[in-house]
Amino acid sequence: MGIDMIFRIAAIGILVSILNQVLIRSGREEIAMMTTLTGVIVVLAMVAKEIVNLFDTVKAMFQF
Repeated sequence: MGIDMIFRIAAIGILVSILNQVLIRSGREEIAMMTTLTGVIVVLAMVAKEIVNLFDTVKAMFQF
């Protein structure tokens, strides 16, 4: 996981936070909650993909 991944996760966090505040202030709390949940799922998917790549690399290193 490189610096670019950290910046992408931070960008998603900032975007979700802004959207969340706008939605809450417009009385759309349920949509705000769904936006937050979607952001968390997107970040978890990104991290899960990197973990799979890490395991594949470790597996390849130990195969003869």
